[in-house]
Amino acid sequence: MGDRQDRIKALVTGGGGFLGGAIVRQLLIKGHSVRSFSRGDYPELAELGVEQARGDLADAEAVKRASAGCNTVFHVAAKWGMTGEYTEYYRTNVVGTANVIEACRHHEIRRLVFTSSPSVVFDGKDMEGADESVPYPSSYKAAYPETKALAEQLVLSSNDADLATVALRPHLIWGPRDTQLVPRILDRGRKGRLLRIRGEPKLVDFTYIEDAAAAHLLAADRLRVDSAIAGRVYFVTQDSPMALWDFLDRVLAEAKLPEIRRSVSPRVALAVGWLCENAYRLLPLTGEPPLTRFIAEELSTSHWFDISAAKRDLGYQPRFTMEEGFQELRQWLS
Repeated sequence: MGDRQDRIKALVTGGGGFLGGAIVRQLLIKGHSVRSFSRGDYPELAELGVEQARGDLADAEAVKRASAGCNTVFHVAAKWGMTGEYTEYYRTNVVGTANVIEACRHHEIRRLVFTSSPSVVFDGKDMEGADESVPYPSSYKAAYPETKALAEQLVLSSNDADLATVALRPHLIWGPRDTQLVPRILDRGRKGRLLRIRGEPKLVDFTYIEDAAAAHLLAADRLRVDSAIAGRVYFVTQDSPMALWDFLDRVLAEAKLPEIRRSVSPRVALAVGWLCENAYRLLPLTGEPPLTRFIAEELSTSHWFDISAAKRDLGYQPRFTMEEGFQELRQWLS
């Protein structure tokens, strides 16, 4: 994509967010034109000269207007979280994705790169070296992975002779400008709300933000109707799994916060998650609960992935080591 004379006009949904913003910046560096579609207005995008369209993904006409004149769509925006009304997740993640696909067809846009998540195939058990053949689970404990799975299936089933689609599953994206993973770790660390779940160390994959964004550009570069990657899904990680609690302690250390000392058993964590979910559902409590069953299972299991397909088909190779990522994070936090 960046080596061809035909520069693209890209729509990035969620261009003001963590991953969306990184994709926007990398597209601009390569000389492409970019339009962002988000509900809010982002001064940092305006400073970069990015055209901004405002609207809701669930508004089909707004999505169509934002897509006009584009030839490639990076659909990054989603409702993320572990609690809340299922209908709100469905509205944004499923209906919104259907609207993006409809807009692509309306404007004869030929390439759609979709940001999915490994959580769409998480069944509560260890995932060690899992590849793209892992099936969707029969049930989910949270609305986010369930609706993202439905959206991913919509995208993949929409691949045809008129629209080429591909889905990427970056795992636990982190790094400077992080608005989700790192801030949650630091906030809970400051409040003393982090608990270590006892048991043997569990290896987990992470994805540094610049590599996650680069994978999306690589996918768009190779995505054509009838291309090898059309209609397929790919795991994307740093390909360097580390013990989960080592990662959390290192993030805390970079912010000069103490390591996690308190611990509970996996069974207790699951029970606490269930109690928290029900308390937040039945009582007028705001914000996110300190623990859910889904998070308890993620914290007590391994989840690292075989990314050989992404290396082979997308030409993806992580450029940053985990140590380099921590160094960049330290500078951002200081």
